Amino acid sequence: MSDLAGAIAKIHRDHRIPHVIVTSVRFDPSSPALSVIGSSSRTDSSPRLFKIDVPTIDCFFSGTGDMFAALTVVRLREAVFEVGLSTTKSWRSPDEVEALDLPLAKATEKVVSSMRVILEKTKLARDTELAKMSGPQGALEKDSEKRLHLRRTKAAEVRLVRNLEDLRKTDVRYQAQLFPEWKAAKLPQPTEGIA
Repeated sequence: MSDLAGAIAKIHRDHRIPHVIVTSVRFDPSSPALSVIGSSSRTDSSPRLFKIDVPTIDCFFSGTGDMFAALTVVRLREAVFEVGLSTTKSWRSPDEVEALDLPLAKATEKVVSSMRVILEKTKLARDTELAKMSGPQGALEKDSEKRLHLRRTKAAEVRLVRNLEDLRKTDVRYQAQLFPEWKAAKLPQPTEGIA
């Protein structure tokens, strides 16, 4: 965990990237949850880390990375405008804003919550579609392994358009928490020659 915090701090400091999100982090292999770790840097490039834990869904989905990225851009812009940072360079919050109050944390809460609802509905639709294809003499029994894989992948494509209302009216189900490990982490020193 301290390595992740150090890596995010290094991205902020050495590469001057003000906002960082790392998705699909599993700290405990036996845990049924994935974490999203985010940070918006202060003016001195130090991180303000938060995490959001989300229970996994037992299914492979196609398109989640693209959906996460697109929703994050929209939700971050929305959160930035809500707090009046739209004309601020890099949409960076003042240094006194705590990690849990950052526009990035608020945006990520909405993104993760709406994605969870859409993925739950996608899994239900996928299961229904696969059930129609299976059974005695069903299409799945006759298909080659490659074709079967393609059918399963197609059935698991994220059903975003069919669930637009879940994006418009997002109930925040997953709250950001402080990522406490970062305070104890020994952050890497600046690379020589980089101010």
